Amino acid sequence: MTLPPISDWWSELSGDARRSVLDGDSPHLDADVREEIRVITGAVVGMVESLTDDDLDYARAHAEESAD
Repeated sequence: MTLPPISDWWSELSGDARRSVLDGDSPHLDADVREEIRVITGAVVGMVESLTDDDLDYARAHAEESAD
């Protein structure tokens, strides 16, 4: 499966899901985050989805913006 672009769903993730993405030891998304992405986008999200380095950079940058 392929995740929709992070810009399509990052801003709508819950705080817990965002922390899970940013604080995770693995680039793979946990089940709760995958489910939120599925609900937000309507996309089929596979059981083993991972973020690219660019996705993680996007998440970090936008997490800092929302903290300002």
